[in-house]
Amino acid sequence: MLQRSGFALLARHVVGSILNSRSLARALLASVALATSIVLAGCDTDQVSLATNAKANQPVSPKLVAAMGEKDMDLQSPILIRLFKSEAELEIWKQTRSGQFALLKTYPICRWSGDLGPKVREGDRQAPEGFYSINPSQMNPQSAYYLSFNTGFPNAFDKALGRTGSQLMVHGDCSSRGCYAMTDEQIAEIYSLGRESFFGGQKAFQFQAYPFKMTPVNMAKHRNNPNMAFWKMIKEGYDHFEVTRQEPKVDFCERKYVFDAAKAPDAKRDPVFDASAKCPAYVIPEDIASAVREKEQRDEAEYNKLVAKGTPVARMNTGIDGGMNKIFAAKIPEGSTGLSEGAEGNTLQMLAMSKAPGTIPGTVNPPKPNLEPAAAAPQQEPVVAVAAPAANTRVASADKSGGFFSNLGRKMGLGAADTTATTSAPQATASVTPAPAAPSTASRLRAAVTRFVPGHDKSKDAPAVAAKPAEPAKPAETKVVAATRPALKPSVSGGAGDGAQLAGAAPVVSSNSFDSRFGAVK
Repeated sequence: MLQRSGFALLARHVVGSILNSRSLARALLASVALATSIVLAGCDTDQVSLATNAKANQPVSPKLVAAMGEKDMDLQSPILIRLFKSEAELEIWKQTRSGQFALLKTYPICRWSGDLGPKVREGDRQAPEGFYSINPSQMNPQSAYYLSFNTGFPNAFDKALGRTGSQLMVHGDCSSRGCYAMTDEQIAEIYSLGRESFFGGQKAFQFQAYPFKMTPVNMAKHRNNPNMAFWKMIKEGYDHFEVTRQEPKVDFCERKYVFDAAKAPDAKRDPVFDASAKCPAYVIPEDIASAVREKEQRDEAEYNKLVAKGTPVARMNTGIDGGMNKIFAAKIPEGSTGLSEGAEGNTLQMLAMSKAPGTIPGTVNPPKPNLEPAAAAPQQEPVVAVAAPAANTRVASADKSGGFFSNLGRKMGLGAADTTATTSAPQATASVTPAPAAPSTASRLRAAVTRFVPGHDKSKDAPAVAAKPAEPAKPAETKVVAATRPALKPSVSGGAGDGAQLAGAAPVVSSNSFDSRFGAVK
């Protein structure tokens, strides 16, 4: 259904383009309109209502349009998305008038699930990693999670390895079971940027998903991770984009990624790639190859220095399902960043006073803090394993005195009157010969948190906080149509009147909307 809806979108876009050319409109309008009506005739009206869908038609905010102008970008120029699990960030890159891509905006990710590493099989709760292509058929205006787009997992590389999974999305609602979840306001803005790029002629935009930013520091921290071979492979594509600021061309052969492959000088035709077959003869343009080679050499030298001086290996986490950006974790009682980069307790308290980039639903289920001792990483080289800082744990306390931010928060109604957030958990360091007399840091932390676990003897402790109810199950991501039209979400970019609407009024559709462009063939 999504593919038919995408085809209808393209057909309607053709009509809109024709209408802009008076010389061709009269001759071709009738035939294109007829073809469009045939496509629409076989589809359910609710499923193909992209052109009249209020959520999908929300205009790009004036503030973001102004930012494009400052960066020499056009509203309908191509986009590219990069996403990082550890940093819990999604980047929107947009092509400038020079032809290169520049960073337009970075969005904090509200929730992602699984672990660092690629998705392998259906049901493993893993969010995918790798390079994917998003075309109009993958844009879902009827999402059960406000709006969404399908990442396209599995791609040809995934299929060659027998990896399985379906309906892996970037969507709203801050709820993830193998997806990347934003707030509704964020996904509305991201969706509108993708929509405008299609209007501008981009056939598909590239979606790059990484475990972390592929820097020498991060590669050194995770050097013993069993996924390192895969990460080094996709780092090549990361490096291609870093040195060229152009969308890398992606192919697959011999169950591996190939970036920016071109026809060999003596070849008579372009190389044909098959993810499971032997690689054909190809070359990488020398200007790209040399720039990438120089970057890789610099990164390798820095990596070797970091390993030589004993950069700690990242701990192998257990019992944590995904991560959350610290801006969101700071606003949730006992919130944790999970596998994403955390923040100190004071920093979380200050972030709790800042404005969130969108609405956090009351049913959000944050990642669990890791209270277990650091698991030993697979030792493929002699290293000194030192545990990374433990995930920030915000423990409710019965102390009503609190500090300045706690008291101010209570006066402003930002928290319960009888609870304050304590500082983050102390760091746990793995030692080769631990002292037998002193308990470990992890043991002390577990003992402290156990006071607040249901079932503990509360007669000896301060009143405990009731456990947060589990997140209710969501319906399937796609093919669910809301009984009533959800309220529009204001843009996270702000601006006077962005997304605002008077009660009972019909949504205002901009001149660049789906509705106005395709009105001729309704």
